[in-house]
Amino acid sequence: MSRSYEFLKDCGTFFVLTLNGNGPAGRPFGAVMEYGGKLYFSTATMKDVYRQLTGNPNIQILALKAGTRDWIRINGTAVECKELSIKERMMTEFPALKKRFESPECECFAVFEVAEKESYMSINDKFVKVD
Repeated sequence: MSRSYEFLKDCGTFFVLTLNGNGPAGRPFGAVMEYGGKLYFSTATMKDVYRQLTGNPNIQILALKAGTRDWIRINGTAVECKELSIKERMMTEFPALKKRFESPECECFAVFEVAEKESYMSINDKFVKVD
């Protein structure tokens, strides 16, 4: 398990920042998984974030661990993953997704891989590059 994934899981909520035209847009996420050494998150195709991710895949993920000053920043590109086995795994790891999407085949269910990532963390006020 990578340090980036472990940190995001510990935080529970993390923020994905995208570009909305010429300005930034950020929103909270909770569904994240690591599979085959790759980091994934999910969203719905009818949301603005989906249009932003497919229009300009450059993203930043931020999270702050509650009650601490420990944080992570992940820069990368979001690559939509249409592979059914990965979508099934995301639903298995996050059963709450089944309340919003009827199945992994649902056209509204989207999973993105965080590719070309570069991660930085600050743990106990020590800044390090990870993964």
